[in-house]
Amino acid sequence: MLPFWIALQFLSSLPVRLPGMPEPRQMGQSLLWYPLVGLLFGVLLWAFDHLLGAAPALLHAALLLCAWVLLSGGLHLDGLADSADAWLGGFGDRERTLEIMKDPRSGPIAVVTLVLVLLLKFAAVLALIEAGQGMALILAPVLGRAAMLGLFLNTPYVRVGGLGQALAEHLPRRQALWVLLAVAAGSMALAGGQGVWALATAGIVFFWLRHLMLRRLGGTTGDTAGALLELLELAVLLVWALI
Repeated sequence: MLPFWIALQFLSSLPVRLPGMPEPRQMGQSLLWYPLVGLLFGVLLWAFDHLLGAAPALLHAALLLCAWVLLSGGLHLDGLADSADAWLGGFGDRERTLEIMKDPRSGPIAVVTLVLVLLLKFAAVLALIEAGQGMALILAPVLGRAAMLGLFLNTPYVRVGGLGQALAEHLPRRQALWVLLAVAAGSMALAGGQGVWALATAGIVFFWLRHLMLRRLGGTTGDTAGALLELLELAVLLVWALI
């Protein structure tokens, strides 16, 4: 179970303590557990949604979104902000894009991107609450983290020596495929037609963003993986709220 605890510590702000420094092999295996961490997030959000049942809808949605951000510690939002700055400021140049992503400072494009993404996510969560579609709160985090597993499975990691390199190099690929198939089957079994729509949306966003990464960088980084997760979660929520 150590790879699961590694995944939970990395992806969440929950108080998880590891017995020591993980080996690269264990880091790679932890990727297999990313969808389960997403499921844990989803169940917690779903339970919180029910606890807030008597709250006014706007406050209900705002508290749910805050809980969502706090669970991940803003990790993926940071990746989204860095990627937004780099994509515009890099002017199509690979090395400049990678350099900007290393800069811990956030420019105006990062701020605007975060505001727009969180605003749209809030609006989608509000619409889903009003429609009684709590299942979306479970599936969106699962599909977002399954997308990270899929990204490391079939996309080169471009930062030599980075944390993601150990993840990509030691990922058990055959097991990863089975995990992704289980996520797809589980999504359809739990949500039926809406699960199919969610999977289709996740697939379109995944391959579009992966194409952009390959064209600009030749692969992925930790920041672009975080951006993928945030944008894919948002797309799933928006489509679910609209259908």
